[in-house]
Amino acid sequence: MTLPTLPFFVYGTLRPGEVNHDLFLRGRVRSEEPGVLADAVLYDGPGYPYAVEEPGGGVVRGELVTARPEAYAGLLGELDRLEEYVPGDPRSLYVRVERKVVRDADGVGVRAWVYVAGVDVAARLRGAGRRVAGGEWRGR
Repeated sequence: MTLPTLPFFVYGTLRPGEVNHDLFLRGRVRSEEPGVLADAVLYDGPGYPYAVEEPGGGVVRGELVTARPEAYAGLLGELDRLEEYVPGDPRSLYVRVERKVVRDADGVGVRAWVYVAGVDVAARLRGAGRRVAGGEWRGR
């Protein structure tokens, strides 16, 4: 099965100015633009955030990152490893899902890859996690 080539929605350590941005994205992206993921709640993790899907729950703020075509396949694999996502493994820390993200600049919804908390992690966070007010991890 061939995966669609989509931008990535990043909301934590992969955002510009954060620790993983230059390590993974520098020189590999065509554009970065602010956007919002709806129906999600942001939780503070140990040094990084988790988006947890929750219909009507709120929004998560971040950037839509469009990779350069020649860098896309490698970047997808590297981000899956960074986020500890293994397709089909219910123990994955994060799960990569295709979701609509709204661009701040024009209000247009764009399909993007988003790494959200895995099933077990999401359940723990809903029970005892600390929500990040306003869905903005930077400056929390």
